[in-house]
Formats: sequence, C-alpha cells, structure tokens
Amino acid sequence: MTKDVIALTPKMPDLRTLVAGLYAGGPDLGVNTLADGAVIQLCAPDGRPLVSVEAPVLVQVPGEALRLLGSDVPVPFWWTEARASTAVAEGGRLAGSFAGRLATVLGGTVWPPEAASTDVVPLTTDVSAVPVPAASAPAVDVLTAKAAVVIQDRALVAMTSWLTDALRGATADDRALQIVTPLATRLTLPTRTALHGHPNRWVIQDPDHGFYDGLSGAVLHWKGGTFTPVLDENGTASVAQAFTATPDTGERRLILSLRTRHPADEDLVLGRALETTWHTLTGTPPVGWSTAEPVNLPWNTRQLTDFARARAPQPTWLIAVGHPDRPALATLRITRTPAGVEEDITLTLGYGKGETPPLDTIEPLAELLCAEHGLTSMLTSLRTARRDLTTPPHFETPPIPVSFTLGPEPVRDIGLDQALRPLRNLSPARLGPPSEPALHYPLGDGTDPHTWNTFQQLTQHLKHL
Repeated sequence: MTKDVIALTPKMPDLRTLVAGLYAGGPDLGVNTLADGAVIQLCAPDGRPLVSVEAPVLVQVPGEALRLLGSDVPVPFWWTEARASTAVAEGGRLAGSFAGRLATVLGGTVWPPEAASTDVVPLTTDVSAVPVPAASAPAVDVLTAKAAVVIQDRALVAMTSWLTDALRGATADDRALQIVTPLATRLTLPTRTALHGHPNRWVIQDPDHGFYDGLSGAVLHWKGGTFTPVLDENGTASVAQAFTATPDTGERRLILSLRTRHPADEDLVLGRALETTWHTLTGTPPVGWSTAEPVNLPWNTRQLTDFARARAPQPTWLIAVGHPDRPALATLRITRTPAGVEEDITLTLGYGKGETPPLDTIEPLAELLCAEHGLTSMLTSLRTARRDLTTPPHFETPPIPVSFTLGPEPVRDIGLDQALRPLRNLSPARLGPPSEPALHYPLGDGTDPHTWNTFQQLTQHLKHL
C-alpha cells in the first residue's frame, strides 16, 4: 500500500529545495531517478524505494485543488506529489516530512494537512526483512501476471499522471488495472471512465463484508493473481449488500457523447466542437485541459492541436474542465483514421436540485455542430447522479437517452428516405441545407427508462439499412 502526500506551493520547487526535502530521512538514505529524471526516489541503503516524488506540475486552472483535494488554493501554484510505500513503517512520515519541508521553504500548504512535518525521520525498520516489490512503476503496489494493483487511501481518486502511467503499462502488458480503496472513496469522472469495463476494476474493501466491485457491485475475491467475482454453482456473481442505491437528491447530469470528423490538413484546429458545445450549454468555454488530473493548462485549441499532431499517428486522450461554479468535465480522444481526424467527445455537466438542464438548446446545438464542426453523431442523455461529477461505490441508475443526431455524411450513406422513416411514432427533424441534411431524433425527456428500447431499435434499424 502507498500513502499520497502533496505539496501545494506558489513557487516552483527548485533542485536545492527538492534536495532539502529529500533529507527528510537524514544523510543515510539514497536518491534514485526514473523516467529520465521525471521521478525522484528516496531510497533505503539497499536501494529499495521508500518515497517516489513526481516532477512538480504548474496548475493554472482555477478550482482544481478544490475539486480534487477540497483545498481552495489560488492559481497559479505548483503541485508536487509524493507516494510513500507503507511496507516500511517510516514511509508515510518520510513523505509528509518531504512535503512539509517544501511547503515551509516555499510558503505553501500540504495535503492532507495532518501529514505535514519537517522532522527528520530516521529509518529504523529492518528493510532486509521487507519483501522487494515486484513492480517498478511507482503507482503499482502489487504486480502479477494478470493484474497491476494500486491501493489508494484517499477520499477522491483522480486520474493522475501516476495512474495514467500505470494504466498505460498494464494495457501494454495485457494486465488489468485494479484500484483498491476504502468504502468511503469516490472516483473522479476520468478515473471512472478509465476503469469502466473488463478487465479493469474498482475494488472496494468493505470492513464488514470483504471486497466488491465499486461499479457493478459484484462480490470479489483474490484468486489467481487478480480480483475476480465470486460465482455460485450456476456461475452467477452475487451483489454486495453495501452496493445499494442512494436516495434521489434531485441531482442530475446531462451527458453529450459526440463524434466529429475532419479532413487531415495543416489548417485543422481541434477542440472547437467541444468549445462550441461547452459555450452553448454554459455560456463560457472550457477553462483548462490536460492529459491527466489535476487539469493544469489554460484552455487553448491551438496548443491542444499541436500536442495531438505531435503524437500522431498515436491517438491522444485529453481531459477538459470548466469553471468551478458549473461542474462540467469532458474527455476527448483524437484519432487519425483513413477518413481523416476523428474526435470522440463525452461532455458531462452537473445540475443540482432546482437547476434545469438546458434540453431546449440541444437541437440548435446539433445543427451548429453539423454545419461548422463535422458532426457525424451525437447522443444526448440524462441520468440521476451527483452534481459534482464524482462516483461513489453505490448503485447508480443508467443514463436515459434524450435525443440522437445523425450528421449529413452518415445520412447520405444510409439514404435520406430510409433514415427519415426509421420507426413508428419517431419523426426526425431535418437540420441544415435540404440538399444534404442531418437528422435529429427526439427520444424523450430523460425520465423514462424504456426510451433505451426505442434508441436500440433506432440504431439497429439504421445499421441494417
């Protein structure tokens, strides 16, 4: 297991300050580097890592410390994260002393506050009696042939660069990423997205009932080097008692899943479809973007495009956030295909009791996206879920479709006459020029679960034309 401690400072920790922090264990401990110097490790005399420190990140996006840590820190600030191995008793205290020294020298704060100190923490544990971890990645606590297991003891698990590296490594090695947390932990939306579906898992450690999957509720046990469902004699997984629906507080989420396609030319600027959607629904553009949490870069479509272009032909996965007053978060996957450059975007907005999601703006937004941003499809849905966009380890009702938009290109491929008459009592609206229209299918108001049946019939009909 590891313990995370974060120093939040108004100034960048320079080499001298980092070295002072690394003296938290006294002169007998050593220092190592990983990832071309991006990770510094405080090591025991035999070389095993005790604390891993990631390169400081300059956060210029307001509200990120409050969203992820509950600490209201003015921007810009530097986020320096340390992960301590708790296999050695002094590990957590060493991380706290390292972060406390940075905060003391640079005038910042430490999260969690109770971890901060400036004490020298001498190593008294006999490290020769502690097994050497099999994992080389700092975020991974247990590595087997089937799984990379990360144990997190924090209230909110964000998709940090530690976790994105762990996910990337697990995927490359055909392993599952499995995050183990206490019962009270929640996930940010990017973390939930990354763990959704086989083989990755969110494993909840319930002190009264053992382990269960925080997204499906399946009771789990450790078997064959991985957490896997406990099956009865019929091969059916049981659902944990703790995985129950929470009371409806009136909070809702509006979810737009859209895909765009653009010619791959040098004048292409990505992110504009997301920016237009965000502005239409909230009145403001996104505030920031990044490849991990915390989201640290101010929103800039040109910089985003340059970043994706530099990575091509490899796909690029990004996160965007909005102003703290209106919970909004998007994931964006940019892919180079034979047809051009595609953007797969999922934008989620949170609404509290008494706040009305702007469903009346969806159809004109769809028309604008088709006309100016190469929209090929868009599914809009509503779900009952927390306004702050975090996921607890409890049952949540699935989203319910509100509308589906088909862009001009797929309408042309399907055939306009056929696409205009998909199902009884379902009349799509034409968007755009009559010669090359898009079609917008209203499905409901997001309150009737049976709308899924209508949507499935629609998609099956369109696929088989």
